[in-house]
Amino acid sequence: MQYHNITKDDMLNGDGLRVVLWTAGCTHGCRECHNPVTWDPDGGLPFEEEAKQELFEQLEKDYISGITYSGGDPLFPASRECITALAKEIRARFPDKTQWLYTGFEWEEVKNLPVMQYLDVIVDGKFEIDQKDTQLHWKGSANQKVIDVQESLKKQQIVLHDS
Repeated sequence: MQYHNITKDDMLNGDGLRVVLWTAGCTHGCRECHNPVTWDPDGGLPFEEEAKQELFEQLEKDYISGITYSGGDPLFPASRECITALAKEIRARFPDKTQWLYTGFEWEEVKNLPVMQYLDVIVDGKFEIDQKDTQLHWKGSANQKVIDVQESLKKQQIVLHDS
């Protein structure tokens, strides 16, 4: 897997103060995407041990609420195995930290992926410029949903995250 950046002390991509991993690779091609540089799956840097340790150092801080996976699309098919392994390791090492993931895929397309057992919240759906609303909480366009993953899996229907 490739990645572009690790943002520290982020307040825009999930609840609380977070660390954000910006992955490479996206095929959705959302018009007016704010991060098209991340579309190329070969762009950025290889996600190796040094980058993982940088994430862990941030997650060890008491004031960091958790990690957010964004991009690109962390569920880009070539990245799924690595994201799943990382989310599993973070859940084991930092069980009290939340894990959020932004994806252009719809819930129905990804709900059965192995990574879901480790995530707390996903924001699903492509960014739609015609539905852009800067007043929305944690999403860019009205078609996207902020989903409580574990409750949705339990109830076998979408349960929205309380914002």
